[in-house]
Amino acid sequence: MDKLKIPRNHTGISKTLRLPENIVDDVQNLANLKNISFNRTISALLEFALENLDDEDKKKIDNHVAS
Repeated sequence: MDKLKIPRNHTGISKTLRLPENIVDDVQNLANLKNISFNRTISALLEFALENLDDEDKKKIDNHVAS
């Protein structure tokens, strides 16, 4: 399996998410370890998840974007 790489900078738009407390705690601890923001950590985790979707879900997303 690929390793998670967390880059330092990014640009983006604002969104509000409700997350379980245990996930927030784990992500904040990872952010603290890497000395980066909580937001950047969430972005890297989401990017990794999207890049590593199973083939069926990836196809569905690709077909939706192409429509």
